[in-house]
Amino acid sequence: MATFNCFVLAFFMALSFSSINVSQAARHLQQLPPMPTLPTTLPPLPSIPTIPALPKPGALPPLPSMPIFPTVPNVPTATLPPLPTIPSIPTTPKIPPIPFLSPPPAPSTP
Repeated sequence: MATFNCFVLAFFMALSFSSINVSQAARHLQQLPPMPTLPTTLPPLPSIPTIPALPKPGALPPLPSMPIFPTVPNVPTATLPPLPTIPSIPTTPKIPPIPFLSPPPAPSTP
């Protein structure tokens, strides 16, 4: 518990010193001479240049013809052997149910 109190005290002191520095800085800024005013008018914007028109092509050149590729000879197709079949899983014999045993009758009391 004592360490917590010590921590709170250290935090309070650090906060106090930081606020003192902030107060002194604010006072210093208030004692400076006033800043010069900024001009409120904007400079003139430059004019937008005009884009020259591109020349229109007359007739387009013909498209090139498709190149002639060599033909691929016929390759015999490979035949795969048939896939083996998965054997069926043998069924387990059925386990007879455990008979329910009732408790013996209670002795009768007269």
